[in-house]
Parts: sequence; structure tokens; C-alpha cells
Amino acid sequence: MTKYSKTNNDIHTGIIVLNDGTVFTGQGFGAETEAVGEICFNTSMTGYQESLSDLSFAGQIITFTFPHIGNVGTNDEDTESNVPACRGLITREFPTNPSNHRSTGTLIDWCAQHNLVGVSGVDTRALTKHIRDKGAPNGVIAYNKFGDFDVEALINKAREWAGLDGMDLAIEVATKKSYDWDQNVWGKEKPADYDSRPHVVAIDYGAKKNILRCLVEEGFESLLCRQK
Repeated sequence: MTKYSKTNNDIHTGIIVLNDGTVFTGQGFGAETEAVGEICFNTSMTGYQESLSDLSFAGQIITFTFPHIGNVGTNDEDTESNVPACRGLITREFPTNPSNHRSTGTLIDWCAQHNLVGVSGVDTRALTKHIRDKGAPNGVIAYNKFGDFDVEALINKAREWAGLDGMDLAIEVATKKSYDWDQNVWGKEKPADYDSRPHVVAIDYGAKKNILRCLVEEGFESLLCRQK
């Protein structure tokens, strides 16, 4: 597990620009890249890994209003999808090194692994109020370890992005092949009578893993497949 500390505060290595020209700067983390998407916010105090891997956030950049994001690390059990569909994340505090017995890695490493760009040190409540008052804007989030940003070009990129309206997100998040599911809710073993249970056929257009776990918990055997 890689240990991390905050980078030099004198250099803004992360930036968020909105299509109305508003700019927020901070410290970048995760994948050193840039991404365009719709800026939204999430007020949950727990479950950041589940939110980031929730396919309903496809095409969006998630602003977490709760400041302590990353403090419990990450693991393979708390994901709702194999590959996250969100474009990035914005946090108030730089993700801390995790302190949790279930942690197997850091949020920073997990983001880098999944090509998610993050920016910390942002006044997330101000950004949330901006979204509340003016609606969810299109924006660009970027991380460059040298703080080298062409702000005007990023603003233009945010303005030129067509947005989520009319976008076929199902193509991005639907499963590409059929698969069987037999996992129970977290902490419970596969039921002994699983193979003799009634079947459920679910069309996976971006189903969360926990929905499938709950089907098993309710007494079904679920077979997942892609609609052709």
C-alpha cells in the first residue's frame, strides 16, 4: 500500500473549470489526466467507493460535500461495478492514508488504477451551492503535477461538450456479455439451496452489484444477460 502526503500547497496541481467560466483550484490526485463531464454533488458521509463505482453516475464528476473522503481506504468488496463510469471526483480534504481493518488500498491508488482524476482542497460547499442555484454545469477536471493548465482552453472544452442530455449512457454501462451471479449480501455465504431456486433474468444496463446481492438474499437465483 502506497503512503501519501499532500503536495506543496504553493502549486495548484488540480483545477476544475465550469462552462460559465468559474474556476476552482486545488491539489490533484489519482490519474494525472483531464476529463469533461457534468458536475454533480453527493452528501453521503460514508460509502464513497460505492458511489464512485455506481454506474448511475456515468458521465458525471462527483463533488463530495463530506470532507473526509478516503479515510477508510478501498477494497474489492465495496464496488458496485467492475469499472467506474464517473469521470472524476472533487473533495474538500486531500485523501488521507486509510485507517480501517477492511482496507486493502488507498483511494488515490484506486483512482489511478481506474483512470479517475481527483482534485482536493476545493470549497465543496461553495461549489454545491453553485450547482443548487444554477443547475448542474458541464465542467472539466484536470490534474497536472506541475500545475500547467491552459485555463481558457479548458473553459472552451467545458462549453463545447454537448452534455448528458440525449447521450446514450446505456451503451457505456451495459454488460458486454452474459454472466451468472451467486453472491449473497456482504458477509453471508452462498446459500446451500442456491442451485434449486427460481431464476431471475435481469437485463443489465448498469445494474449495481448490491441489487443482485439483494435478489439472492430474497430467495432467487439470478442470471444476468445483455439485451441484444
